[in-house]
Amino acid sequence: MPDIKLAKIPDRKPVKLVVEMLPDLEQALADYADAYAAAYGQREKPADLVPYMLWSFLESDKAFARARRGGAAP
Repeated sequence: MPDIKLAKIPDRKPVKLVVEMLPDLEQALADYADAYAAAYGQREKPADLVPYMLWSFLESDKAFARARRGGAAP
C-alpha cells in the first residue's frame, strides 16, 4: 500500500465542485486519485478529494493555525 499524506476520507454525500485549473494540475490530481485508489482500494474522483486535500493542507500549516487561533490572518 503506498504511503500517501491524505488519510482515507469518510463516507459522505457527493459535493459538486467547479474550479478552473491548468492542465498540469488536473493531471496531477488524476495521478493522486490513482495513488489514493491504490492505497485504499476505493476509487474517488479528483474533485471529491480536493476539499479533503485543502483541509489537510490548512491543518498542517502551523503559522496559519496560530494566526487563526489568535484571530488574525497570517
